Amino acid sequence: MATVHLVCDSTADLDPAFRAAHTVRVVPLKVIFGEETFSDGVDIDARTFYSRLAKPGPFPRTSQPTPGEFEAVFRELGSDGGAIVCTTISADLSGTYASAAQARGAVPEMDIRVVDTRSVSVGHYAAVREAVRVVEAGGDADAVVAAIIAVQQTVRVLFTVETLEFLRRGGRIGGARALLGSVLDVKPVLEIREGKIEPVARVRTYPKAIDRVVEEFSRAAAAWSGADLLVAHADRPAIAASLVERMRSQAAEAPALTVVGPVIGCHSGPGAIGVGFYKPLA
Repeated sequence: MATVHLVCDSTADLDPAFRAAHTVRVVPLKVIFGEETFSDGVDIDARTFYSRLAKPGPFPRTSQPTPGEFEAVFRELGSDGGAIVCTTISADLSGTYASAAQARGAVPEMDIRVVDTRSVSVGHYAAVREAVRVVEAGGDADAVVAAIIAVQQTVRVLFTVETLEFLRRGGRIGGARALLGSVLDVKPVLEIREGKIEPVARVRTYPKAIDRVVEEFSRAAAAWSGADLLVAHADRPAIAASLVERMRSQAAEAPALTVVGPVIGCHSGPGAIGVGFYKPLA
């Protein structure tokens, strides 16, 4: 049976150790500071990005991969006759899915499945992680897509940010726009819901926002008798590590911990903490 090749865009924020251990081709989005353009995770990493973000200078913006960039990857990987499953950030948050879908149309002779994860960061990572498990167990492209859909059916992605300013400037604020203008000491709890950013709650402090995220996870894990868990942070490793320890006992397996990459960091800002959790697949 021909190999199934996995492709994702860089908004999955895959942990470097995970990427080293598994075969997933990552197509980078771009981060743009003024006249300088960097490929996410290629010529700018998270450490460099957050360091630069803290200094005076132009506010960064982002750009999706071109259809040609996806097409080049598809042609390279598919040259052995294997199927390709490509996952992307929610189409409501980026044009990346449209670029990948256009690239698929340019090579109709290949078996390419482009899947909008309707999520981002840890939610996208969850889809990739389950896809990897299926491929490494010998599953075909249909089984990979089925696993991704199964994750989508229960996954929740909750996060908090230190300020809504980055989401506002990046134009990705979605339903959280209703929280703009809140008093300064109110912190939002947000969710990726049906591909868009929506508010869950607003609390008085950042620690209370973290507590609310933990409460939401705990309720789901209790209902499911455990939950698969991924945690991401934007330049706040100590907070993220503490959060993992708080939730570890209810996680179905060792939680994944990763860093919010430069592209998502452009929109979340430093200090964002996100968790993705879903019912373990049978």
